[in-house]
Amino acid sequence: MGLTDKEADAQIKRMLDIIDKEGDERVEEVNANAEELFDIEKGKLVEMQRQKITEYYEKKKKHMELQRKIKQSHLINQGRLKTLKAMEEYVLQLTETARCRLGDRTGDNEQYRSLLKGLISQALCQLLELVVVIVCRREDLDLVRRILPECEAEYKQFTGREISVTIDTENFLGTGVSGGVEAIAREGRLRVINTLESRLEQVQKQMAPEMRCILFGVNPNRKFND
Repeated sequence: MGLTDKEADAQIKRMLDIIDKEGDERVEEVNANAEELFDIEKGKLVEMQRQKITEYYEKKKKHMELQRKIKQSHLINQGRLKTLKAMEEYVLQLTETARCRLGDRTGDNEQYRSLLKGLISQALCQLLELVVVIVCRREDLDLVRRILPECEAEYKQFTGREISVTIDTENFLGTGVSGGVEAIAREGRLRVINTLESRLEQVQKQMAPEMRCILFGVNPNRKFND
């Protein structure tokens, strides 16, 4: 027996309801999956951006720390340079004071006579020439004349050789020279400067480390003492 129209309509309605229900369930499932995937992707994106922000600020922090260290090092170096400059100026001031006082002990006295004799003998032994010309201060001319024979005798005793030493009576050391001599050989091609100023300069260079230690103490950061 066939279905009546009313029964057929009811059956069709049930089938449509089932289809609608399954469709709704499918839509809900798709929406749930889509929302879950969205949340996952959103989480990944948020984490990625967080890492980028963290890395950015870490780099910025490191850069600022590096700049701080560079600035601090620069300030320390500036302080050291200022200290070294002040120390060097003080040493130069002491040297200049000593230079100004060099002439206090010159003149025809026994102390300067002995010093001048030693300077001449040393210059002769440095040259080791047969003929030498001595240039001195105008005011030391007579004193050099008197001690020159003793210097020649010392040279012969030291080297076993004769030497001819003359004094330049036309050219003298400059007015800025406090004492001492210059010894010249081979027409000026060889020259030994043994003035008081030159000896002071030599002493200053040789004793600079000792002077720094005496004046300012031992520098713990200095690896070498020259």
